[in-house]
Amino acid sequence: MTFSIVIPVYNEAATAAALLDRVLAQPLPGGLAREVVIVEGGSTDGTREIVRRYEGRPGVRVLYEDRPRGKGAAVRLGLSQVAGDIVLIQDADLEYDVADYPALLEPLLAGRCEVVFGSRALKHKQKWQYRQFRGLWERLYGLVVNWGGLFYTIIFNLLYGTRLSDGATMYKLFLGRDLKELRLRSEGFDYDWELAAKLAKKGRRFVEVPVYYKARSRAEGKKIRFWRDGWRVLVAILRYRFTD
Repeated sequence: MTFSIVIPVYNEAATAAALLDRVLAQPLPGGLAREVVIVEGGSTDGTREIVRRYEGRPGVRVLYEDRPRGKGAAVRLGLSQVAGDIVLIQDADLEYDVADYPALLEPLLAGRCEVVFGSRALKHKQKWQYRQFRGLWERLYGLVVNWGGLFYTIIFNLLYGTRLSDGATMYKLFLGRDLKELRLRSEGFDYDWELAAKLAKKGRRFVEVPVYYKARSRAEGKKIRFWRDGWRVLVAILRYRFTD
């Protein structure tokens, strides 16, 4: 079996090399082969030059966008090129730990589900309050984004019949055959919810696994903006419940 890892990268010069090295060095269980598809989104901070150094490495493929089109668009491009039996989408920062790969893969390899979410809320001692920053405005930003993730998870559970604790997590694993059946449309951060919505509507079984998470602030490169992206997420959750 092949484990495909799609990595959208945009203006992540500070962390891209470290993340990519960790992904390539992380041992995989069960004799899984590794396929890494990097989608470089037209960075302006030197990230593209860093990514070029990984061209030609075994199991690595690099795709280049001519301009930034949004994270969802980059993920769609990457998914169109993967051949894996199991697929994960990995951000190019260091908020999540690739050492969680074996735990995330276990439920799928055991056949207990078709979708795995890496929940930040299951392990964190303060549950959903996993973003905590210093400084008044950063603390307010973290609180609002935390509330948003909790609110959207509750709405998603009510509409789709799931029991998720962290619907907004980046760590999501899917079966390659299921992804090939989907026609994805999202351009931005709402892509996460579109994927989950369409698979939930197909009756796929979801399992959550606790994962490590260390949030980064806006000053450290966090790109999501609740006042810009939040409404798109809400629209996606509602829209895909009733339409394609």
